[in-house]
Order: sequence, then C-alpha cells, then structure tokens
Amino acid sequence: MARDLSLGEAASAIGVSVDTLRRWDRSGRLKTKRDSRNRRLVPSSEVRRLSQRPERHQTGTHRSARNRFRGVVRSVEADGVMALVEIEAGPFLITAAITRDAIEELGLAAGVNATAVVKATSVMIERGAAA
Repeated sequence: MARDLSLGEAASAIGVSVDTLRRWDRSGRLKTKRDSRNRRLVPSSEVRRLSQRPERHQTGTHRSARNRFRGVVRSVEADGVMALVEIEAGPFLITAAITRDAIEELGLAAGVNATAVVKATSVMIERGAAA
C-alpha cells in the first residue's frame, strides 16, 4: 500500500516548493488529506500525477518563478567574492549581484545567452538560449 507523504517530501519529489503545494491545495489543483494533528498529507497518487506533467522550461531545472527574462550578458564585473551581471533582455536591462563562484559555475561572460529569473526581491541567473 502506498503511503501518504508530508508536504516537504511531496515538494521534493515533485520538484516544487512547499509554498507551491499549499497554494495548489487551496486552489484545488492538489488533493491533500489531514492527519490527526491537522497536517497536510499528499497521497502518493497525487505525487505521481503531478510528477508526470511536462516540464515548462528548457533549462532542465524547474523553478516556480513566473518572471523570466531571456537575453544576452552585456557585462560581468567581479570584485572579491561578489559580481555584477548585466543582461540585455529585449527592451529590459537587468543587473544582478551574484557570487563570483556562480559566475564561474555558469560560465557567464559578455555575449553568453542567459536568463534572469526574478522572484520576490531576488534575481537568479541561468545560462541558456536567448529569446
């Protein structure tokens, strides 16, 4: 018999955040149960169903951010452990402060295609195809 998963276990298995699962539960997109302590539990059948949905992004790593700006890196200025990355994404010019390690890991340099992912007050940078 398949067991029910905690929100954290289900979020990890599906590849989304716990907040996303709570939002899906409230909107009816996810069916949950409650245990004796009123905690949400996600049936394994729901995890399977949601895990089979097609990936929305081509980057290979799913992110729940809705604001994605694909463009080209205009400049990278590294100083110490931090760096500024400037991306030209259509009519937008986006500047993000990220670590030097992230610059090196992503291979960011002027002319490289990248995506600025804006979520709340944070900007994350992904390397990828231009729009």
